[in-house]
Amino acid sequence: MSDSVEYLHLEPGATPSPLDSRPFKAVVAVEADVSPQWQSLVSDWLVQSGCLYMMAWGQDCSSWDDSVDLANAKPFGLAGIPEDQFVMTTWHSDEPLAEVFWFSKHTASHPTVDLDRTLLLHISLKSQEQEFLRSYDEA
Repeated sequence: MSDSVEYLHLEPGATPSPLDSRPFKAVVAVEADVSPQWQSLVSDWLVQSGCLYMMAWGQDCSSWDDSVDLANAKPFGLAGIPEDQFVMTTWHSDEPLAEVFWFSKHTASHPTVDLDRTLLLHISLKSQEQEFLRSYDEA
């Protein structure tokens, strides 16, 4: 199965643009400091945009795991999250980014929804689109 891959560079504090709402997995590569409020906004945006598997890498990546988990739980309250809307989350603090790309490409899957789209969300001060796409392709 062929995965469609999209790179999105987001500077800290920038407002994310709407995405196609088909389900997808995301590698969130964090290479800049962000405020907790902005992290929460981006986490909400990921979940509302259809992210069903989020892999965080880089600065404070475990906090992104928690932030996306909270964003996923918010709309459902005590009712519980339906299986087809549950966002799988992982963080990869001690791995090179290339290994996270490999994991995303070959291992990350949702238990009930087929994910054939991948978003490489790069949170940094400068874009590295070609490097990211090449590295993902080689994974």
